[in-house]
Amino acid sequence: MSENEREENGEAVADESRQDDHSDHDQADPPVLQEATAQLKQPSRTIKDLFNPPKDIAAIRQRLFEVPDKIELRTDEFDLYWPYVDNVWVRQHRAGTDKTGRYRTDYYACRLQRPTYTPKAVDKPRPEGTPTRKKQIREGGKCHMKLKVVRYEGGYQGVTITQLGIEKTEHLHDLDTMDKIKRSTVLMDIARSEVMNGYMPASVYTVMSEDEAKLTASGGRYLKREDVRNASQAWRQQHKEPLRVHEGYRYDHGNGIVRQNGTIPLAETLSTAQRVDATLASYSGLPPNTLTFPEENRPFLEPYLPRKDTTIAEDGLPHVTLTYAASMDSSLSLAPGIQTVLSGPQSKAMTHYLRSRHDAILIGVQTALADDPAFNCRLAGAGGYGGLGWEGQPRPVIIDPAGRWLLTPQTRVIRTVAEGKGKAPWIVMAPGFAIDPNQVEMLRYYGGKHLGLTDYDKRWRLRWEAILKALAAEDIRSVMIEGGGMVINELLSPHHSHLVNSVVVTVAPTYLGRGGVTVSPAPSQDEFGRPQAALRFKDVRWQSFGEDAVMCGRIPAVEGQLPPEPVAAGGPPRPVSFFNSTVDAQNTFQRRIPESEPPQV
Repeated sequence: MSENEREENGEAVADESRQDDHSDHDQADPPVLQEATAQLKQPSRTIKDLFNPPKDIAAIRQRLFEVPDKIELRTDEFDLYWPYVDNVWVRQHRAGTDKTGRYRTDYYACRLQRPTYTPKAVDKPRPEGTPTRKKQIREGGKCHMKLKVVRYEGGYQGVTITQLGIEKTEHLHDLDTMDKIKRSTVLMDIARSEVMNGYMPASVYTVMSEDEAKLTASGGRYLKREDVRNASQAWRQQHKEPLRVHEGYRYDHGNGIVRQNGTIPLAETLSTAQRVDATLASYSGLPPNTLTFPEENRPFLEPYLPRKDTTIAEDGLPHVTLTYAASMDSSLSLAPGIQTVLSGPQSKAMTHYLRSRHDAILIGVQTALADDPAFNCRLAGAGGYGGLGWEGQPRPVIIDPAGRWLLTPQTRVIRTVAEGKGKAPWIVMAPGFAIDPNQVEMLRYYGGKHLGLTDYDKRWRLRWEAILKALAAEDIRSVMIEGGGMVINELLSPHHSHLVNSVVVTVAPTYLGRGGVTVSPAPSQDEFGRPQAALRFKDVRWQSFGEDAVMCGRIPAVEGQLPPEPVAAGGPPRPVSFFNSTVDAQNTFQRRIPESEPPQV
């Protein structure tokens, strides 16, 4: 074989030289090399992971590259996907954990933020037994994008990824540029694992390159034979056993390792049908209570829903959608405190679709006590139901000024959080009512918290405008209000209806009869004191969903509409305070307002 041919098949030559030079086996590895190889990590990926990648890996890599908005992943999802983009992000430093020990914060920067590297004329001498690295000029200092990555380990395990800084920034390059500069851990692990299985680097490169589409999706468009050699170099220097080509492949003069005629490509042999997201491998399919909502039914709702890129309005309020299911006699339940099912299967799926389109869902405490709801979205594609992280899962918000709702690990919403199928609730409370510090701590353990408001109207009721602005301050841009009766009637009243952007009402073909909880806003009168309709919607649309009828509409701005109720005497509205510790809760809830006029909703 000529020198050129041996150079073209350099990996095989290197392995053959080890077979012929028996003295290599008799010599002990240098101490430095022994220490380095002893510390080698076992590869976490195999060749099967290349040909059976996680679902939508190309799109997920692009999103983790851009980070256009906050990304919330379960810990197992982060551990699965992050190694696909660690050629982009370099950890700068770890800030450590908070005082609870549950939050760990890391800061990352784009790899091209580093100064430009120029190889020195004379490289530093390397320890005996370690080859000289061929370093190339890598342009740096051209991108300043940074990330904050917070890992939480408590009642659930999750990772939150956000851009660092107030204003959103973008890379000054694309993902393809980074794939060309450096290979990800996933690709290097796959290459190393195959060599450790006894295959020549040249053979590994040939097999990895057979499915170009999957290799590119995983970031390996610019994978080279030298990358496979580099990934396995430390292992090969320690293990002198002869290496072989893959079964069904051979060395071809002038072409390197090729597949033999009639042999099925190894990429096809190892590939299976596109698997369900790898993070869902703990069960064979989606949860049995997963719901689907047909695409053809969604355009009917679209004009009444918040846009996916919606922002907080100039008045500091989020988009508010009021939605509920009622009987033909406008009843929500047979009696107070009794859970009553009204929606059919189709309209129930519609409700979960509405939840997936909002940042938060809000109910009053009476509904929470009566129904013990899960407060989540069970639509296929939402987080926990085939989707990524907690995407499509709204934040539950419960208006509970007096602290009546007591949580336990068996409470349905807490079980939902522990299962990774929903978010922990935020509980809106008012000072003046004692709260068990254990309740505060348990809610925090599962990722929720108490929001303490001190903004009342003249009747010492928490003001709806203050509640909604408090949520907007927490980056809640859209709220879906589902009930119960008191909450719905309050928001349909002239004092508060201006806060509602749209209404979606499901009417079931049934009468519940007298004595139930009904939707019936306070009566209205004209300028002469004559009774008139309390409210009539505009921009109304109707559509059937199974046996139910669904109405979408908006509340018109009525001329002469009553202004928001005045605040309680004692000065301007007081700021929102958030209780982030049991100490805060104990101290704050001791400040009582007059017991004769308790806060209420």
